[in-house]
Amino acid sequence: MIIELHLLQSFPVSNLNRDDVGQPKTATFGGSTRGRISSQCLKRSARLLFTEHGLGEQETGVRTKRLRDGAVKLLAERGRDEQAAPAVVTAGLENLGFGVDQAKGLTEYLMFVGREAVEHLAAYCDGHWDGLAAAAAAKDGKKKPAKVKPDKDALAEARRMLDATRVADVALFGRMIADNKDFSVDAASQVAHALSTHAVATEFDFYTAVDDLKPDAEAGADMIGTIDFNSACYYRYANLDLGRLRENLDGDEELTARSAQAWLGAFIHAVPSGKQNSMAARTMPDTLLGVVRDAGAWNLANAFLTPVTGTDLMAESTARLIRHFRQLRGFYGDSGIRAAVAASVTGTVPDAGETDLANSVGEFTSRVLTASKYTSAA
Repeated sequence: MIIELHLLQSFPVSNLNRDDVGQPKTATFGGSTRGRISSQCLKRSARLLFTEHGLGEQETGVRTKRLRDGAVKLLAERGRDEQAAPAVVTAGLENLGFGVDQAKGLTEYLMFVGREAVEHLAAYCDGHWDGLAAAAAAKDGKKKPAKVKPDKDALAEARRMLDATRVADVALFGRMIADNKDFSVDAASQVAHALSTHAVATEFDFYTAVDDLKPDAEAGADMIGTIDFNSACYYRYANLDLGRLRENLDGDEELTARSAQAWLGAFIHAVPSGKQNSMAARTMPDTLLGVVRDAGAWNLANAFLTPVTGTDLMAESTARLIRHFRQLRGFYGDSGIRAAVAASVTGTVPDAGETDLANSVGEFTSRVLTASKYTSAA
């Protein structure tokens, strides 16, 4: 069973997701430059909202290189030598099979782990303190010692530390562990880069600032600069494989239901944080389309292969989206579609064939989850 979420969301002056030179990200699509928000940006924006949509904090994970620092703090609280602890925990991480930057004490890459990972690491280092301290002393002075292949006991401990069967966002978005693919998790959710339905041009705001304490006799600005921005109506798409999610969560039906609910609610409400303090582009999606199907997936971006034009971009984008969905259903068939639910803030949704219309976001999410048989009460 797969849930698909299609959103149309218009942002005014904004720079929600910057490239390496500070400009709003773009992509060429249908021969025209489009505004773009990366899938990574959208996933992070959604992850930060999971606890507001039905998940507990301990059911969400963290992406970090700083496992060592957290374990050192816990060991110090338990009475271990605070000076020796960094070297011991570093040796512990290496013994578990993870590379560590000796100078900074950071793992070689971001680890996507549950919030109990630090506790497991500290417990492992506490229980093997003497051996790890000896190993640390033997490696003293070597900037990058050779990686250690974990023994059976260390492998079991690493598996406990990286267990993600109760970590909803790892189950949803997956992870890749380069050192040991047994710890990798296949993502249950796929997220597309958001693209503007129309052509865009990057503009810039020229600004000046004046020193408030400058004498009145002195003229001129004390700082000048530019900020790049665009304005765009974006098509956003994501899907969720409920079977994969359930498998990643070790068959826990109740947690699967709450994770699906959190995923749906968070993606609807997710707004990237880039330049929000200076632009406050905090808008909500205007058009929503949810599809529940047995298999397969349809990204509807080709509805906008020819850029939308006109004065009412949202209305024309909505018409294009619904028309393209109806055409796909007619051409490829819809025997695998369990339900399709549409909603609009304006209340104007073109006829989409066998598609239910919802009058509020609550009604929309309820109908989608009910059709998927994964309601919050499951």
